[in-house]
Amino acid sequence: MQRIEDVILFQIDWTSKVSKQYSQSEFDRLCLGITVEQWIILKIVSESTAVSQRELANKSHRDPASITRTLDILEKKGLLIREAIPDNRRAYNIGLTKKGEKFIKNNMELINIHRANSIKGLSKEEIGTLSEILGKIRKNMS
Repeated sequence: MQRIEDVILFQIDWTSKVSKQYSQSEFDRLCLGITVEQWIILKIVSESTAVSQRELANKSHRDPASITRTLDILEKKGLLIREAIPDNRRAYNIGLTKKGEKFIKNNMELINIHRANSIKGLSKEEIGTLSEILGKIRKNMS
C-alpha cells in the first residue's frame, strides 16, 4: 500500500499549498497590501483588452462568487473598475485604473524575482517537462 506522501496528487496539492503560503508571506513581507488571489486577478486584467467577470472566473479558475468578492475589494482599493457592457445589464468589462496599472508596473520586478526563486535549481528542460506532465494530469482529470 502506497503512503499518502508518495501519491502524486497529494504531492501536487501539498506543493500548491506551500506555493500559496510562500507567495502570500512574500507579498506581506514586501507590504504589497494585496493577496495572491488579488494579484492573479489584477495580472489577468492587465493582460486583457476587455474581460468580463465570467471570462475572469474562467481564466483564473475560480468560482464566480469568489471573483465578485475579489473584484469588490480591488475596486474599493481603486485598482480596477467595472464598466457596464452595453445591452447587458448583468455583465461588466473589468479594467485597471491608472492606479492599478501603476501597481502592476511598480511590482512586476518583485514578482519576477519571487517567481525565479520558486523555480531556482530547475533547468529549462525540467520546467518544460514539469509543465507538460501537469498538463497531461489536468487533461486526464478533465
